[in-house]
Amino acid sequence: MRVLITGGAGYIGSHTAVELLSEGHEVIIFDNYSNSSTTVPERIARITGGPLTCFRGDLLRPSDLDLVIRDQGIDAVIHCAGFKAVAESVEDPLMYYRNNLTGLINLLDAMAEHDVRNLVFSSSATVYHASGESPYQEDSLVGANNPYGRTKEMSERVLADLVASDPTWAVTILRYFNPIGAHPSGLIGDDPEGIPANLLPYVARVAAGELPAVQIYGDDYDTPDGTGIRDYIHIMDLARGHVLALLENREPGMRVYNLGTGRGTSVKELIAAFEAANGCVVPSVVTARRPGDLPVVYADPTLARQELGFTPRYSLEEMCAHAWAWQRLRQG
Repeated sequence: MRVLITGGAGYIGSHTAVELLSEGHEVIIFDNYSNSSTTVPERIARITGGPLTCFRGDLLRPSDLDLVIRDQGIDAVIHCAGFKAVAESVEDPLMYYRNNLTGLINLLDAMAEHDVRNLVFSSSATVYHASGESPYQEDSLVGANNPYGRTKEMSERVLADLVASDPTWAVTILRYFNPIGAHPSGLIGDDPEGIPANLLPYVARVAAGELPAVQIYGDDYDTPDGTGIRDYIHIMDLARGHVLALLENREPGMRVYNLGTGRGTSVKELIAAFEAANGCVVPSVVTARRPGDLPVVYADPTLARQELGFTPRYSLEEMCAHAWAWQRLRQG
């Protein structure tokens, strides 16, 4: 298949590109590089040994999308592009709604114009309502509590309405939990601008001496060690889930799957696993809870296993080791 990946130079998109190329598919990357590096496509090519086509463009410019989809003979799209920082979305919600929602609508318009109706949408577990209980299932109550999550929730509603109005569309929505780690080669990984908002990149930068200590936001939750529990999944397992979803996304209609491990790991357990995997010490300090944080969030991935054949392969220790290999490479 010839697959367009929006945000293909970003964290999820780049690893998905590697997985697709390794399976023999052709990849076209579309990215504006607002939160990714222009060196990523070359690194993808080094990993896979295969060619890929790259376009610098913006989802907010319909002409960019029209040009790529019209001229590249696209069979399907994996939509990974979008802003994704919760705190930033609270500070500037209009930027998030404009980029994430308008970008999706522009993409759907271009796909419809050129008769491409096979889409895998990279959503998020942030769409689930805070009143729910883990493990979250695909039919658990939806209701995001921050602007970023709401853009994902609204995007899912847009897609549901589209499929209801035009049953020729085949759409798969993937709600993933906490992707971490990097490609085992260490050549690509999570490389956010500024101070990382996610835990493991922060841990890695503390271990590398770039930051003084990991902030543990609360150690008085009703969990075994008092710290929050999340479902961490290796980025390559998540990428493989996107590919499996694409291959199964042949029949018209809309499907929703959780991609996670189905088990939770606490903040302290993750720090300890990183130290054990990499033989280092990671200083940490406990601070106040963050508003809106839940004690326990993890997935029920049963449906993805049954219908997609999705089973995570990597251990927590491997996630930590691969994240450290990437950190050392980015430091030079």
